[in-house]
Formats: sequence, structure tokens, C-alpha cells
Amino acid sequence: MLSKNQLGFLYMFISVCAFSVMDLIVKWSEDYPVGQVLFFRGLCGMIPILFLIPNDRYFDFYKTKRPFLHFKRCFAGLIAIVAIFIALRKLPLATVVSITFAAPIFTTILSIFFLNEKVGIYRWLAVIVGFIGIIVISEPGYSSLNLYYLYPIIFCLGLSYVAIAIRQLSSTEPVWLIGLFFSISIMIMSFFSLFTQGWVLPSLKDLFLLSMVGILGGLANLWLTQSYKLSEVSLVTPLKYLALVFAIIFGYLFWDEIPSVKTLIGSILVIFSSVIIFRREIYLKRLVSTSSHE
Repeated sequence: MLSKNQLGFLYMFISVCAFSVMDLIVKWSEDYPVGQVLFFRGLCGMIPILFLIPNDRYFDFYKTKRPFLHFKRCFAGLIAIVAIFIALRKLPLATVVSITFAAPIFTTILSIFFLNEKVGIYRWLAVIVGFIGIIVISEPGYSSLNLYYLYPIIFCLGLSYVAIAIRQLSSTEPVWLIGLFFSISIMIMSFFSLFTQGWVLPSLKDLFLLSMVGILGGLANLWLTQSYKLSEVSLVTPLKYLALVFAIIFGYLFWDEIPSVKTLIGSILVIFSSVIIFRREIYLKRLVSTSSHE
């Protein structure tokens, strides 16, 4: 019988695997319009969530005490998911995954404005290190400026606000409702894109793969949430960085992508930065918890 920490570790591992395979399929789907892939992400992403709706909420599942905050969470999430889908198609897989590890850096900055949190010297130094890592990976310069490097950064910004909004919503709203509203918003947005991007009729094999984008995305989010519920956050969070290993393997096997030395150095700086931010937050929470019990 597995302990709670071991179960949490397992849930985090399969969550990272699911997200990595989803990213692989999104990158593969470049022959299909982004809006069409988003449609499958939204529609099929609702399937795992539907099993979590309590019996007494089937007919009023949409009721919420905080509709505007849900709207802001969905809007930021839509910006993030469109940005990451475009980035996955236009940049090497390992490069995109490396930059997305910078999300905690932007969350730290946004928390100052939205949560009135005080950020100390250690986290500010980690933020600076993280930005240096992003610069090393993207190699900005007028001669070889690649605007697609902005998309994973936009994803980080959107995801950072999503993390803050979910933190606020979780005090009153069930997890399944937060996820369901987001899946519905993805599907609604995809309808508008069909008028400009069109629809490509998929084969049965492609239909299955496109459906898996939604199913894997929905399951991965649920497994991630379950991991944090069962286990110590400090134990399972470092497993997220396995996504870079998967990205390097998948990128090499399917697209002959070999990450450059600069990408690897930059990713190490970004990971180091996010780990420092994460560990500092854990330390500060323990201080608050200790002082509150004195």
C-alpha cells in the first residue's frame, strides 16, 4: 500500500508524462489550424471533469459566487494556451519547455500587484537569474530576432495570472468548476477561429490524436491537483522538470532537434531560479505557520 507522499509522487509523474505527450501532439498537429486543435482541447478536456461533478450539481453546475474572477482566469488562460500552441509549432520542443519553466518568476512579480505580497531580496535575485536564463535561451538581437520566442513568455505571463486567480478561486469554488469553465471557454473561442482559419477534415487516426490533446490535458490537470492534495509540495514539484528531459527526447526522435549549449545553460538558470523562488515560498509559509501557533 502506497503512502500519501508516494501516491502524490506517482500522480505528479503521470501528470508530467501526460502534459509532455500533449505537447508532442500539439507540435505534430501543425497541418491543422490552431483553432481546430483548441476545439478538441476544450471539448475532450471536459470529459474527465464531467465525472467529478457531484450528483446534486448536474442541473446547476454553472452556478458560481465569483463569475468575474472566473472570467479573468479564463481570459488569461486562453491567452496562455494560444501562445503555447503557437510556440510549440514554431520553436524546438526543448526550447519552449525550458522557457515555460520561468512561470514562477512572473508569478512572483504579479503577486506583488494582485496579492499585495512582499518579495524579499532572495526572490528578487532569483527573478533576475531567471530573466538572464530566458535571455540566454532566446538570444535576442536585431540581426536574428525571432518573435516566436515571445510566445512562451506570453504563456508564462498568462499562466502566472492563472495561478494567482486559481489561488483566489479555490477558497470558494470547487476544482472541477474552475476546470470546466476553462474548457468551455476554450471551445467557445475555437468557434470564432473557424471562420478565419477554417476546418481540416481529420482521418480517424488524426481524430484520435486530436482528441487526446483534450483528454490528456484534462487528466494532467486533475492528476496535478491530486498530487498537491496528497503529497508535500516540496517533494513532488521538482518532478515537473522531467518535462525538459521528455522534450529533449521527443524533439530528437521526431524532429531531429538537438538543444544547443545555450538552451541547456539558459534552462539550468531558469530552473535554478524557479527552485529558489519555490523553496523560499515554502520557507516563508513555514515561518508564518510557526508564528501563528506561538
